[in-house]
Amino acid sequence: MDYSLIVIDDDVSRRHQVQACLAFAGFNSQCFSFVDWFQQTRQFNGHAASWLFLLGHCAMPVSLNKLVEQIADELGAMSVALLDSWDDIDQARANPALRLLEYFPWPTELDRVTDLVYRAQMPVLAAPNVEQPFTDLIGRSTRMAVVRRMMAQVASRDVNVLITGESGTGKEVVARNLHRASKRADGPFVPVNCGAIPADLLESELFGHEKGAFTGAVSSRSGRFELASGGTLFLDEIGDMPLAMQVKLLRVLQERCFERVGGTKTIHVDVRVIAATHKDLEKMIRDEQFREDLYYRLNVFPIEIPALRERVEDLPALLDELVRRQREQGLGSIQIHPLAMQQLQQYSWPGNVRELVNLIERLIIMYPEQIIGLDELPSKLRSDLSKADIHHANATAAQTADLPLQFLAAIEQANTDEEVSTVVVPELTVTSLAEGVDLKQHLEAIERELIKQALRSHQGVVARAAEHLQVRRTTLVEKMRKYGIQRR
Repeated sequence: MDYSLIVIDDDVSRRHQVQACLAFAGFNSQCFSFVDWFQQTRQFNGHAASWLFLLGHCAMPVSLNKLVEQIADELGAMSVALLDSWDDIDQARANPALRLLEYFPWPTELDRVTDLVYRAQMPVLAAPNVEQPFTDLIGRSTRMAVVRRMMAQVASRDVNVLITGESGTGKEVVARNLHRASKRADGPFVPVNCGAIPADLLESELFGHEKGAFTGAVSSRSGRFELASGGTLFLDEIGDMPLAMQVKLLRVLQERCFERVGGTKTIHVDVRVIAATHKDLEKMIRDEQFREDLYYRLNVFPIEIPALRERVEDLPALLDELVRRQREQGLGSIQIHPLAMQQLQQYSWPGNVRELVNLIERLIIMYPEQIIGLDELPSKLRSDLSKADIHHANATAAQTADLPLQFLAAIEQANTDEEVSTVVVPELTVTSLAEGVDLKQHLEAIERELIKQALRSHQGVVARAAEHLQVRRTTLVEKMRKYGIQRR
């Protein structure tokens, strides 16, 4: 089976430049405009080959996903690199017939073109079930489906992976899931934050040292590479690694051996390297802050993690999971009011999932077992709301703010499940109306009856009744005054 390079671009100048660059690198290619390609594509039918398509600007109103589907139907599986931006790149990535290698504006370096062709020719093993349980990855958005598919493609391959994305998006979570799904799952997973270790200590941290190698080295010590042998070494914030260390890391990646600091014995290791960064390594290469050869060694298989603002449809599932984890740890629980949820989905989340985790922990501490409305959200999350919006949103939650969450869940089920006609609560049966419910009056009646029952059960002792209802004593007194309930 031979290998075919196809360049399709309506930018004539760029098309010729790409073909000349490929020829200079020793690769033969065929070039077409999109009209010419559609007219001549049939001549490639039945041609047994591996395909790499370099797609540029299309002057016709054609979607990338439709184009990929059409080519795949006629020619089979293929790899694609983009010379121009396309609006539906995410949908195309999810297509099982497509290996989208990367997008790079033209002109670009010759080494990048050579590396691209090399990666395209790497055999792709049948990917495991893309729905395999990457259990720590929450969300079913299109962007996360792309991440899962790419993880499934590379998990069983013993190649280096570069994970990119903003801080707080969960790059280490992805790395740990790749390790658990790999053939190295029984080996160690060793994380190293390259930005958190002083430059003069990083070499010893990675490669270890011999006794007496430097002041304070009172004994020999294994480095992270040795500790990760047989497993995975996760190099987080690789963009913060000093240039001097980048040279030494490159040698280890190439030769799989090194010497400890102060030692002469060569140590061989069997390690898979997964690196991650929030920085633009290509810009750092241009600024001579990151080695280009190291970049290509690490970037064998890139995975980009979307920011939380780019997948806000996953926010409800993320919130449910985070609250569940807090509840399982015995730290309490909360519920999010729908309007508060809507506001959270409009926030930009500069700290991404890490910021969301911090918010949930804070809300559970401040408002345990309560419903979170707009008033309970931090001011920066509701800065674009008017006072009228906040008052309207919280008015519906005010009637239930002090009720136990288990009881509120039962009410919610009664109001959403058409087949449920009654809700049974401790010592009380509430009959719901078949059609039309004044929610405010309905909840007030339930609350009034619960207060009366609690007072009867505790012989009119307000403090004990408040404890039974899981509210503050002052809150119960105010509600008794509101409903005209007297202690007996």
